[in-house]
Amino acid sequence: MSKTLPFQASEPGVTYSIFDQIVIWKDRQIAKRSFQRLAAGIPIFRSISKTRANDVFDLMAGFVYSQILLACVQVELFQKLADGPKSQEELLSLIPLPPKGLERLLLAAESLELLERRSNQRYGLGRLGAPMVNNDALCSMILHHTALYEDLRDPLSLLRGDPRKKILEQYWPYITEQEEELRSLSDSEKVSEYSKLMSDSLPLVADEVIEAYDFSKHHTHLDIGGGQGTFLRLVAPHAPNLEMQLFDLPGVANLAQEQFKQSPIANRVDCIGGNFFEDTLPKGADIITLIRVIFDHDDNRVLHLLKKIRETLPKGGVLLIAEPMADTPEIPAMGQAYFGMYLLAMGRGKPRSTEDLKQLLTLAGFSQFKVVKTKMAINAQVLLAGY
Repeated sequence: MSKTLPFQASEPGVTYSIFDQIVIWKDRQIAKRSFQRLAAGIPIFRSISKTRANDVFDLMAGFVYSQILLACVQVELFQKLADGPKSQEELLSLIPLPPKGLERLLLAAESLELLERRSNQRYGLGRLGAPMVNNDALCSMILHHTALYEDLRDPLSLLRGDPRKKILEQYWPYITEQEEELRSLSDSEKVSEYSKLMSDSLPLVADEVIEAYDFSKHHTHLDIGGGQGTFLRLVAPHAPNLEMQLFDLPGVANLAQEQFKQSPIANRVDCIGGNFFEDTLPKGADIITLIRVIFDHDDNRVLHLLKKIRETLPKGGVLLIAEPMADTPEIPAMGQAYFGMYLLAMGRGKPRSTEDLKQLLTLAGFSQFKVVKTKMAINAQVLLAGY
């Protein structure tokens, strides 16, 4: 019987490089229970073994952790501690939970660094809890995730594409391909819930964009898929002479128009209703923005929209795309794991890297690209395009 090296692959008909064979052999050793116990007893490997074991446990327990965070948001725990630490007895008068339930929540939140124990057995805001105070954007997303968790209850069904109506698919009504249903979205009531979520959570992205790019050098700004106008309202103080256009489904544009009626920038904004895949885009803007729009749609629809924008944008104009993007080095799981599964449940779209977007932009006729660094890439990256 011929001998094989311990790192050689055993699969018939499959050829691996020497590097791959070594990695396969390493993986097989790590998978052995006997090797794991041996490594745990050797000081030089012990910390590595513990770290990996903890990481795997956190992946397994992640849903439980997220539900603890959800419960904290639902009872507004962080807000109730914003003015200082409180004892469990003090919190009992503020939170509608029985003593044992509240105690369990406080201990769980403390273990996740959402809370921390202060003097006299009082609970204060922890390292991860303090940023949640007055954070309407993040709290809205956490509350919204109850719909995502329902759709992820059977992940294999989701991955197989089983024909069941998903909650997120119903939550985002513009995902439909049916023209009759899209026309019904001229009714503001049908779009108000998802539009409010978009508006509440948009500051997470807007802050990154506004700090990364100077809008004051432009004369007219067209925000496609602009929702209730939150992004334009946040941009306006930084570019006092900028004229603004908002383009979104008729029902959403109507909501935006109502929002702007009481705004000091009402005379600077024109809200236009339409389907940006089917209808003519407004003219005259030298900067066009797509804020969290691209990743909601498949490549063909995105390419169609980018071609329309290229035809609308004057020479020297700028297209600014801002959204969380795949393959971001410091947060690799955000793109393909979180948004990959979220968009699958939603029913359309996919996370894209900056290189993916550049390829689509090139096909649409753009030839100049620039990635603008943001402070918090987990909220958004910014890609500029021109021709």
